[in-house]
Amino acid sequence: MTGIEAFVRGLPKTDLHMHIEGSIEPQLMLDLAARNGLKLRWDTAEALRGAYRFQNLQSFLDLYFEGCKVLVTERDFHDVTRAYLRRAHEDGVIRAELFIGPQSFTERGTPIEALMSGVLGAMEEARREHGMSLGLMISVHRHRTEPDAMAVLDQVMPWKDHIIGIGMGGAEVGNPPSKFARFFQAARDRGFRTTVHAGEEGPAAYVREALDLLQVDRIDHGNACLADHDLVRELAAQRVPLTVCPLSNLRLKVVSSMREHPLKALMAHGLHVTVNSDDPPYFDGYVTENLLACRDALGLSTEEIVGLVRNGVEAAFVTEEERQALLLRLDAYLAAHADVLDPASAS
Repeated sequence: MTGIEAFVRGLPKTDLHMHIEGSIEPQLMLDLAARNGLKLRWDTAEALRGAYRFQNLQSFLDLYFEGCKVLVTERDFHDVTRAYLRRAHEDGVIRAELFIGPQSFTERGTPIEALMSGVLGAMEEARREHGMSLGLMISVHRHRTEPDAMAVLDQVMPWKDHIIGIGMGGAEVGNPPSKFARFFQAARDRGFRTTVHAGEEGPAAYVREALDLLQVDRIDHGNACLADHDLVRELAAQRVPLTVCPLSNLRLKVVSSMREHPLKALMAHGLHVTVNSDDPPYFDGYVTENLLACRDALGLSTEEIVGLVRNGVEAAFVTEEERQALLLRLDAYLAAHADVLDPASAS
């Protein structure tokens, strides 16, 4: 491992866009299937990983939802959440905000209580054992109806004090944010922060709807905003965070190569860009790998990487007191590694 790789891995960083269902490593997926008496199409972790060759978002979602079937019991949800948080801690993540989409599980008969207890229990363990700052976000599916989403909102209200935000993901094309305007209004009325996947495969108009109609606090992905110069100016002026996921965009062929990724252009326009993992095993990279891939392909400086990490802390759904505590951890790390930021100071 080179000096810069070690520096980036050790950076106290955030992961604000990560789906628990998308964090199941291949061997764990096979183990959970066996535990629940399920037969998958793959017999080995190598064969399963070999299936991670996606043509677009939908081809990924097909496999993603198949993988969801192995999460059945409270113990399953605990184990997959705990596995991600253990790996994220090793990756230097000090603040993680995790999505879970209950609809994939409750429709098959899994009690919402089992899902929430498993996930929240694992999060509490990680807080205690690793000192991590953590938040849970509930995600609804945009290919379903707004009444379906409203039902999820009602379903999770007993855990309101343990949920930091409400989001929406799934197949974007043909499912504009405007379909869910009343749902997001209801989420805001109940005191939740909000975010939505927009502008990944969908057009800039979807990002515009997310901003104007849904009035979200953050936008997940948001790449397509660059096609609308007025929208870019508004996003920059309002400091609306974009939770960009570069390796996800590469693996889903949103971009044909990392050199073509719009991250650097988003940064150049003054947008509040953060870098995140999305579904790390499927896309072959946790946050560190995303940052290093951008560094290699786009020529990011160490200072630009630090800026992206700082953006993540500033975009987190936390109290200002907790934000300052997280920034102090980042600043302490930077002070201890001043030679990496300014090699001349080491001479």
